[in-house]
Amino acid sequence: MRISSLIVVGSAFVLAAILSLVAAGFAVSAIEDNTEIGVRRALDGAGHDWAEVQADGLRVVLSGTAPDEAARFNALSEAGAVVDAARIIDGMEIAPTADLAPPRFSVEILRNDSGISIIGLIPAATDRDALIGRLQGIAGSENVADLLEVADYDLPDEWNASLAYAVAALAQLPRSKISFSAGAVSITAISESAEQRRDLQRDLTRAAPPGLRLALDVSAPRPVITPFTLRFLIDEDGSRFDACSADSELSRVRILAAARAAGMTGPGNCTIGLGVPSPNWARAVELGLGALAELGAGSVTFSDADISLVAAEGTDHAAFDHVVGELESALPRVFALHAVLPEPAEKTESGPSEFTATLSPEGLVQLRGRLSDENLRRMAASYARAGFGSDNVHMAARVVADLPVDWPVRVLTGLEALTMLTNGVVRVTPDELSVHGVSNREMAGSDIASLLAAKLGEGESFDLEIDYRAPPPPVETGLDPESCEEALSKAQDGGKIAFEPGSATIAAESLGTMNRIAEILSDCGELRLEIQGHTDSQGRESMNQELSQARAQSVLNELRARRVLTSTYVATGYGETRPIADNDTEEGREANRRIEFRLIRPEPAPETQTTLDAMAQGAAAATGAGAAETGGETESAEPDGAPASETADDTAAPETDQ
Repeated sequence: MRISSLIVVGSAFVLAAILSLVAAGFAVSAIEDNTEIGVRRALDGAGHDWAEVQADGLRVVLSGTAPDEAARFNALSEAGAVVDAARIIDGMEIAPTADLAPPRFSVEILRNDSGISIIGLIPAATDRDALIGRLQGIAGSENVADLLEVADYDLPDEWNASLAYAVAALAQLPRSKISFSAGAVSITAISESAEQRRDLQRDLTRAAPPGLRLALDVSAPRPVITPFTLRFLIDEDGSRFDACSADSELSRVRILAAARAAGMTGPGNCTIGLGVPSPNWARAVELGLGALAELGAGSVTFSDADISLVAAEGTDHAAFDHVVGELESALPRVFALHAVLPEPAEKTESGPSEFTATLSPEGLVQLRGRLSDENLRRMAASYARAGFGSDNVHMAARVVADLPVDWPVRVLTGLEALTMLTNGVVRVTPDELSVHGVSNREMAGSDIASLLAAKLGEGESFDLEIDYRAPPPPVETGLDPESCEEALSKAQDGGKIAFEPGSATIAAESLGTMNRIAEILSDCGELRLEIQGHTDSQGRESMNQELSQARAQSVLNELRARRVLTSTYVATGYGETRPIADNDTEEGREANRRIEFRLIRPEPAPETQTTLDAMAQGAAAATGAGAAETGGETESAEPDGAPASETADDTAAPETDQ
């Protein structure tokens, strides 16, 4: 009995174990099937139909041949999104790639006094040892730096021909850079002289193999020219250079053009070299040759920054003074001019010692004649520019010796007198100072006479001839403020002030309107004006407010740029708060986007109630109350029982439109 119960219990345990194994097997199969289905769908959805999926318990094995590494990696990522990436076993392969295109083989060789360096990519079939050996034979075994890389590809066509030509050229060029590839060689080198440069270019061009693309740039160093010299002459034999130096090809072209303008008919030539004293060398030479051509004969010599201008004997003194004065004023800084007018064998009068300052009715001043030294020349020019404007003064006076000691005082006094005239001329000579002209000041003549007497001394003579001319009456503006406001409104009828979309930049097509408005405001005189900016209702209210303010300010700035006096103008943006049309239509929104010009009128003062008025109103109120009690009516009672305060509100001043 006891044995039978043990058998039953044991059988039950065995049966339970068998059932558990069967259930576990079914569960594992279900999990594997679900895993394979999920991963399969993910891979197919990503276009990886080449991949195979096999679930083995918790493991997921991916197999198949991927077209490239990127596809394999993407397949792993897609599977990892479905199951844990740690469960994935990568059994995929990658399809073999097609043959890669061969690289571009090229080499660059540098050679200088320190040796040779070679860098680049060469085919494996190239005899590298032989190449390095040839370079060592040129520069020495210790002076070659080998930085070549090798790739195992077939030799390109014409590779060996380019290599052989490059090495042969390198042997002739101690300072050079040579770059070569199959069928092409580029050479940049420096020669010792212009003659050697020509020989190298000829020899290298002849030695190039047929069909080779050759780029050849051989330069020769410029000579150092000390001093940097140029000499040009004009005499009975014509115009010509004795010497000519230039700092560049462009400078040479400019100098030769100036020489031909001065009468040179031959070919002419200038040596290009180093050592120029100023980058404005060509400009100074052009001015010097032009001055000599104006004199008609003589010579001009440049030695670095020193210039000697020697006129021909017999040159007119006045013409010489004029030309030298113009040249001294126009020469660039650094250059110093020494002008010489040879005296004839039989000495004659050397010309008048005279200084002239002329003021035209347009306000232009010309200073001509003679000054005693360079300091006086600078002082006279500065004084005239201070009185008449820097752009209105033309200095053409020259410095000469042997002028009277008081010449600076007489010149500066004459310029001060000239400032009192509308137009006229001041002439200074050793014997007299004369001032002739016209003035708009009635007392100008006596003021100038007092000035000359005080500055020159009582013993000095001067000549005055001053005519008084009444100043023209001031131009009165023809527009009152109201008419001006109306004209500004009509100015935009032909095209209103428009802006770039969403910005405060005035559109180009509206600049004509701005010009018309500026002209109107110039005729209006001083008035208080508000420039109002308005927008439509699209967008945020705060943004529209800022945009309208910026546009109004932009219009104000444009008026200032046109020299309109705007000290009494203000720019105000009202945003979308003052529409003049419906914002629901495009036409209405376009009308609301506008700039308006409004006069700023003073606010009317509020009416103040006097004590007598208050007493009268109190009496009227008492009378009205009594009438109400008796059922009577008074003339002052308001209809419908409206209080007096409402009547006062109805008669208040209307709001001013600004």
